[in-house]
Amino acid sequence: MNHNGVILDGAKVKFGDNVFIGPNCGFYTAGHPIDVNLRNKGLEYAKPITIGNNVWIGGNAVVLPGVTIGDNVTIGAGSVVTKDIPSNVVAVGNPCKVIRNGIEELANGKEGRSLKSRLAGILKTVPLSRF
Repeated sequence: MNHNGVILDGAKVKFGDNVFIGPNCGFYTAGHPIDVNLRNKGLEYAKPITIGNNVWIGGNAVVLPGVTIGDNVTIGAGSVVTKDIPSNVVAVGNPCKVIRNGIEELANGKEGRSLKSRLAGILKTVPLSRF
């Protein structure tokens, strides 16, 4: 976990293997009723959060109570994850939504080119002056 991470753990928060978390991310298991009368009585609840394996969560992302994020997922910076995210996707936004499926196929080279070949093509397009 990078700098300024917050985990409000009124319920269990589980992180899988190889999880990368950007700065200023929050994992909030605690919530409060929408009904103002119940909320004003000081009632709150907690629901667990589960993060799968090989997940990258961009900076300033927030994961809300009860959310499960699958394996091999990238969550874009600034996203607010309000619902479960399936495995092998890229998801971004507020609220966070899937924008790309099949990430496992890309990583395993199932789209016709090897990972090395795809990376070489990407690196050719990036000016070295940017590094």
